[in-house]
Amino acid sequence: MKVRFWGVRGSIPTPGPETVKYGGNTTCIEVRLNDGRIIIIGAGSGIRALGNKLVFEDMKKGPLDIDLLLSHTHWDHIMGFPFFTPIFIPGNKLRVHGPVNIGDEDLEKIVAGQMSYNYFPVKADELAADIKYNILKEETFYLYDDVKVTTKILNHPIIDLGYRIEADGAVFVTVYDHEPFRNLFEDVDESDDDFDEIAKIEGEKSARLNNLRVTKFMQGADFLIHDAQYTNKEYLESKIGWGHSPMEYVLYTSIKAGVKKLALFHHDPTRKDAELDKLERIIKNRVRRIKSTDIDVFFAREGLEVEL
Repeated sequence: MKVRFWGVRGSIPTPGPETVKYGGNTTCIEVRLNDGRIIIIGAGSGIRALGNKLVFEDMKKGPLDIDLLLSHTHWDHIMGFPFFTPIFIPGNKLRVHGPVNIGDEDLEKIVAGQMSYNYFPVKADELAADIKYNILKEETFYLYDDVKVTTKILNHPIIDLGYRIEADGAVFVTVYDHEPFRNLFEDVDESDDDFDEIAKIEGEKSARLNNLRVTKFMQGADFLIHDAQYTNKEYLESKIGWGHSPMEYVLYTSIKAGVKKLALFHHDPTRKDAELDKLERIIKNRVRRIKSTDIDVFFAREGLEVEL
């Protein structure tokens, strides 16, 4: 199994000379199985370049047959879909899997709705490829007999799924966009007439249990890609509730889960290459001081390929 990054940025594309090293495209990951089958995770702006590569290189062997997994439908994770060239070519097959926020929402309308007349010159019903949509919940299913996929609901302002893919003798996990679960009652004033001690206790139990479930979901991963948009200082000062994780928390949780290789991902749009370089050195120095682990940790960047 090979994993290649085509987009690593969160929130909005950030092209320019100060983001060249890590890349300015929003999230898109290509998973290439040993026999050539293709799984894509995320349809951010990075999927455009991936689509062009697939057309000019892979289609020399024949039509494409692809599974696209969406973590959630925030715009930075689906905005590249209308520019994904394979959807315009007859004979190609694309299965789009992902969650919806409300039970009666339609995944096709959300994703393809970007191609309505007001926004895009080509309408969704004019696409030439065979495209099917599959709504996912927290579940385990098989893309193929030998490709097991487990999903996990994460903590984000919309229904958001992590993916655990087991294939080719390896375990690959994505956790984004996500922040640690917390007790929503922890800041309640105990002198307030509405204070409920039981609710505060149960809230703490619930947060702890849900965080343990995410850690278990990551357990033993050969490769984990995890949202790490903020530093701990940034998170505690002003980013709680925004749906993204502090990188220090991600590191220690990954160590606890026995992860072998960790890519910190979904970089903040304000981060320049020099700042990411500095933060990566800080994180790697932390790892060197922890004698109980040999985890390989790095910051994700466009074009990087990891073989499992």
